[in-house]
Amino acid sequence: MIHRQRPFDPHSIRLVIFDLDGTLIDSRLDLVHSVNAALRHVERPELPGDVIASYVGDGAPLLIQRALGAEASDEALVRKGLEFFLAYYREHKLDYTQVYDGLVNVLTSIRQSVNGTPRKMAVLTNKPVHPSRAIVDALGLAPLFTQVYGGNSFATKKPDPEGARKLLEEHGVAPEHTAMIGDSHVDIRTGRNAGLWTVGVTYGFAPHTLEEPVPDIVVDTPQELSEIFRAGETGK
Repeated sequence: MIHRQRPFDPHSIRLVIFDLDGTLIDSRLDLVHSVNAALRHVERPELPGDVIASYVGDGAPLLIQRALGAEASDEALVRKGLEFFLAYYREHKLDYTQVYDGLVNVLTSIRQSVNGTPRKMAVLTNKPVHPSRAIVDALGLAPLFTQVYGGNSFATKKPDPEGARKLLEEHGVAPEHTAMIGDSHVDIRTGRNAGLWTVGVTYGFAPHTLEEPVPDIVVDTPQELSEIFRAGETGK
């Protein structure tokens, strides 16, 4: 079901910025396996998949810190775990990761616009940029996006608006003509901080975090994303 918090005119949107994990791709298993491999490497107990998935969204360093819990203050331990995680994930990032069902058609639909000029689409994730671009390319999504930025593309990560503002500048689009789509409060705060429209998806990793701040629109399925951008739709 589509939940609108305020009227939304899709005709005005010229740029759509997407989160990656939990929004475009289901990378849960590969992330869970990689975190648990890192925990084994530092001789710490593995964690349940649901727990690890709830830690995703703020970048690899925080992911490992959260996985280590009370021991996250041990900088040497965190560094050792992070280095192993990054190396392991680099080799296993596509073992099970896949695009959400039907999403390629959804993206193709979103790119269409009523005025005949295709919307621009980009990816802004807190995952490191090299594996992010490799995944987008390997899964056949690269032709749909004008840019893919990661958590180490800038001095700051989401929810800081630096990455979003860079995309606005590159595309020559104003904030009010741009939408940010993601599965967690990190994405919604990023959009708010940059003055963008915000869309939350509940099919991702962190739907429980979408309660604060509340997105302008919330959808439960990838297919509903295409509905809110469809020509002729207006917010009600």
